Amino acid sequence: MSATSRSFPHLLPKSKPAEQSTTPLLLKGLTLLALLGVAMAFYMALFYAGTDVVQGEVQRIFYLHVPAFSGAAVAFGASVVGGVLYLRTRNPKWDALAIAGVEVGLTLSMITIVTGAIWARPIWNTWWTWDPRLTSCAIMALVYAAYLLLRNGIENLDRRRTFAAVYGILAISTVIFTFMITRIRPDTIHPTVIGPSVTNTAQGGFAMAEAMKTTISMNSMIACFLIAPALIWWRIRLQNALEAVQRRRAVLD
Repeated sequence: MSATSRSFPHLLPKSKPAEQSTTPLLLKGLTLLALLGVAMAFYMALFYAGTDVVQGEVQRIFYLHVPAFSGAAVAFGASVVGGVLYLRTRNPKWDALAIAGVEVGLTLSMITIVTGAIWARPIWNTWWTWDPRLTSCAIMALVYAAYLLLRNGIENLDRRRTFAAVYGILAISTVIFTFMITRIRPDTIHPTVIGPSVTNTAQGGFAMAEAMKTTISMNSMIACFLIAPALIWWRIRLQNALEAVQRRRAVLD
């Protein structure tokens, strides 16, 4: 503790534990809806959607695989919004949004990659192949993992936030490329579940029953509008608490 802090304890920033520990009512409601959405998503995936006649039960993993990527895209998009607004305002709250979006998006991306590998093993007889879609998804995840590593390697706070904002804005190009690759590359074997693609057209289409389409669409909306926003909000609160601790520690040192 510094001499100033010992002599004038009233100059220390006053903590507000009651405010910091209180969870906003809107966040509680969003979290509850997200949990209910997860329950509904699993019910639709396991019981509502029929079993695929070609792939069998393993096809049900699509109902987690596709929504996870959709949620990741929303989270990475939130990091872009946070980065742009931080560069314009220099307000730390937008930096908190940016890093929250990256961490949530990276987590959902890893779910996408792992579930894709689980699906590929019985269908393609391999856990991994250097297909354009798989490769681009792996590159996307590595780019955002590098964001976290490089961010933590910069000690100057303002420089760290500025670098992270620019990096996060540029990194969204990997998300767009991953989404578009199956729609423009004829040599990919990865199916395009939603929307047209060169591969699906060449192979006569990727047919799904209406119940399957409904399940994937509903689960993707749950991931985009409930799960990802709830996780981002909780991560922002964690970031704010962490920075509050760091500020208080700096005063006491």
